Amino acid sequence: MDNRTESSENLRLRNKCAACFRQFKKFEHLVEHMKTSYHSVHEPICGICKKHCRSFESLREHLTGLSPKQECRNIFNIRGCRFCLAILDSPNARGSHQERCQFSSVDAGLLASLAANLGVRDNLTIDTGGTRGPQVVALACKMVGGGSDGSLDMCARVCLIDESENIIFHTYVKPPIPVTSYRYQTTGIRPEYLRDAMPLRQVQRKIQDFLCNGERMWKIRPKGGRARILVGHGLNHDLDRLQVQYPAIMIRDTATYPPLMKTTKLSSNSLKYLTHAYLGYDIQTGIQDPYEDCVATMRLYTRMRSQVHKLEDYPLASDPQNRNNFERALIMTPEQMLEISRSDYYCWCLDSTRQG
Repeated sequence: MDNRTESSENLRLRNKCAACFRQFKKFEHLVEHMKTSYHSVHEPICGICKKHCRSFESLREHLTGLSPKQECRNIFNIRGCRFCLAILDSPNARGSHQERCQFSSVDAGLLASLAANLGVRDNLTIDTGGTRGPQVVALACKMVGGGSDGSLDMCARVCLIDESENIIFHTYVKPPIPVTSYRYQTTGIRPEYLRDAMPLRQVQRKIQDFLCNGERMWKIRPKGGRARILVGHGLNHDLDRLQVQYPAIMIRDTATYPPLMKTTKLSSNSLKYLTHAYLGYDIQTGIQDPYEDCVATMRLYTRMRSQVHKLEDYPLASDPQNRNNFERALIMTPEQMLEISRSDYYCWCLDSTRQG
């Protein structure tokens, strides 16, 4: 290789992003890219070529999509887990890993008993027992319709579970205005189920008190407090219909978590899709149950939380300590810029480092 060719190759490598491998004509353009891309150790990374992807859907496309990287696809087809997208050491290791990685669906008999056991609903209470209780809970609702055309969503059934998938609270809910559409084909809810159901205001108060766990709303903080982490899918809508207020720092929403978003970064994947793709079973195949949704979101959350990433003192780009990270970027290598780059979202793996 002559000096001219070697110089050209060095320039090409200097203008290449060390995370997503995107090539730039000028080094200044690479610097601008690094300032706005927020590459970090928290992004899904290909276990073969080490490319950083914005979401697991992007990683899945990289490995198995219409135009995958051929080498990565070939190895993934032999040693890759189709649920968590990890690369294992051998085909045998992949087989045993994938069996453990796939969850079983919720027992159909349990779902039927939850829907039919109407006599229990008024006895269900949120019992803290004077103890700290579960640190993480999942919530899901089922909506009926109100208004002249039945399009106004109103919560008619709600469920809360703990991290062990035990039911904390489960009840039918009496909406504050008349129901004009019970949406029976998906909710399974009949008029008699709501006739003596718990009023919305009472449900709102119970859930609000349980989540805050004795802390005033304005005092809730992400570390060291008693308030619970709340998991769900589309929680903004569910909490709005329940008239429950809760700080965003305590919410883990599988509908808006960047690693679980679609590749466009503009829209959410459905809970049905996420459960099939990442947990390996189907939900919402007929009449839908909020307990089944709670279990799915809790399992997705714990899977994302279990990701092992490099520990950083200040992991978020918004941390004041990271404000001037790129002021000397013009004299850095692409690898050095990646080292100081930080995430623009809160990675759920950080929850495992802040318990207690």
